[in-house]
Amino acid sequence: MVKTKDLRAMTIDELEAKLTENKKEQFNLRIQQSTGQLTNTAQIRKVRREIARINTLLDERKKNS
Repeated sequence: MVKTKDLRAMTIDELEAKLTENKKEQFNLRIQQSTGQLTNTAQIRKVRREIARINTLLDERKKNS
């Protein structure tokens, strides 16, 4: 999990790439959960919150631009 401080240091392009990566990870975790292979269900929550952090930062930067 990336800290908010590190996310703020990233550019918009880097944030969008990280967002895409996290969405793919979230999809894979959902598939694992539905097939019963996921052992650490808390990981879904961590990824979902990181996606929300990235979206918040992207919105802030787009409003300020």
